Amino acid sequence: MAILTKPVEYMDGKQKCIGYMAWDETYADPKPCIIVSHAWSGLDGFAEDKAIEMAANGYIGFCLDNYGDGALPETVEEKQGMMMPLKEDRTKLLKRLKAGIKAAKALPEVDEKHIAMMGFCFGGLCTLDAARAGIDLKAAISFHGLLDAPDLPKKKIKAKVLVAHGWDDPMAPPAHVTALSEELTAAKCDWQIMAFGQTTHAFMVPGADSGDGTLKHNPDSERRAWTATLELLHEVFGQHGVA
Repeated sequence: MAILTKPVEYMDGKQKCIGYMAWDETYADPKPCIIVSHAWSGLDGFAEDKAIEMAANGYIGFCLDNYGDGALPETVEEKQGMMMPLKEDRTKLLKRLKAGIKAAKALPEVDEKHIAMMGFCFGGLCTLDAARAGIDLKAAISFHGLLDAPDLPKKKIKAKVLVAHGWDDPMAPPAHVTALSEELTAAKCDWQIMAFGQTTHAFMVPGADSGDGTLKHNPDSERRAWTATLELLHEVFGQHGVA
């Protein structure tokens, strides 16, 4: 196995975005692609590591740059300043997501008919919005994501949806979980929500600890969520390339 990585530039209108690709160069044929949608910190090392891990599992990993220009805000104020305009304008956000997904599909290493997407925090919201928009995804996976639905026309959800959620997450209280379950049930899609007790926001992120209980890594919940993720990806892509 020889995993390579490189930046991938793409455009959303006049906005340049700098994505990140990871792949195993020993694979000759186009492979399923797992798109990674970053949290509010931008396309950082955590997102890149997830793309690399996807490559190690036999897929193509591709990170979106939803902020554009490879922006990496550092302070809470900077992160909110980058995230909130997109969260509050879900039409603009969806356009940005579609540009990134189109770029991933255009990569010669990618089988464009076999795409899944995962996201963390803000990226979880992005992933759910992509599924809600009827984008052709085999799976859509949200980790400690923001769950509120956009005020956009409802489309048929094609993806199998997995939501990994910390029950004590103050950014997505139980009422949001219930609303999402009702939304997905009404959409008649294949969905599952894993709610982990004694688990708050950012439970997938090693080292995360805000000190006030808002952000806290939980290794048990992380492991269980990741196991479910790999199982779902195997379910939707396990027969890829089998005649």
